[in-house]
Amino acid sequence: MNLLRLVIAGLAMCGAASHAADFTWNLPRGFPQPAVPADNPMSEAKVALGARLFADPRLSSTGRFSCQSCHAPERAFTDGLPRSRGAEGAELPLNAPTILNAAYNPALGWNDAGVQTLEQQMRGPLFNQHPAELGLAGREADIVATFAADPAMRRDFAAAFPGESPGVTMDNIIRAIAAFERTQFAGDSDFDRHVFGGDHEALGPRQKRGMELFFSARSGCSGCHGGINFAGEWVDREHLRARAQYVDAGTGQAVRVPTLRNVARTAPYLHDGRLGTLAEVLDHYEKLAADPASDARLRRAALTTEERADLLGFLESLTDRH
Repeated sequence: MNLLRLVIAGLAMCGAASHAADFTWNLPRGFPQPAVPADNPMSEAKVALGARLFADPRLSSTGRFSCQSCHAPERAFTDGLPRSRGAEGAELPLNAPTILNAAYNPALGWNDAGVQTLEQQMRGPLFNQHPAELGLAGREADIVATFAADPAMRRDFAAAFPGESPGVTMDNIIRAIAAFERTQFAGDSDFDRHVFGGDHEALGPRQKRGMELFFSARSGCSGCHGGINFAGEWVDREHLRARAQYVDAGTGQAVRVPTLRNVARTAPYLHDGRLGTLAEVLDHYEKLAADPASDARLRRAALTTEERADLLGFLESLTDRH
């Protein structure tokens, strides 16, 4: 029970659902209300519009590709590829990260600390070139005209952005998608049932041993993967946690520490997708642990076979049930 109290104290900083304007947050138990930019307040109509736009292939240069093509709900909002491909077939330089709990990320993407809101981040896949993602650079007016000519979309934009004329604009497309992404949470795992739901049978003995190992100095895992999101730095409406980055030993590149929630469903792994299984990830960190040139936070004595199995069991317990 001492460990469980420690975990709860470290993760549940601000729980309970909160309200903003006409919007009711549907937060997992123990989760804080996300920060929201002042110029893009939440509303039910805006989130519903964003959900439609997120899945709409008209928001691409080919008309056959959407945000959902790289961030598929059935794959925990990833695509299963080492490196994603853009609308026109070009391979992108990085693995597609999940958007689940992205509302808590103070920086978006893998390696650009200057992109600090979902609204800013959305401009990347829309307008990036060399390689293109959605491929809309220079085609903004055509895209706006396409949605403005759709009566159902015009109604949805009018509901989401009342009083604005015109309602259908590229800025409002971005705001609506960002609002939708801000509502996508992962917090319904066996771990959450155990810690926040009080169901002490939700985790088996192996998973409980793995949890104790994860949060111990023995493994060092929680030194980088901390907070409610099992990630690096995180932010909500009131809190900013300490930054956690590491330099990838394979590339020398500083990258954001990603969430471990749903990690069993989001293979392949690392920012460049070069590891295909969680077992390979554990192998990778065992090598770093023994390498005197690696980040000091990663160096430690080797884990035993049993400890690795326990740790893997705990990581699997972070998978949402739905």
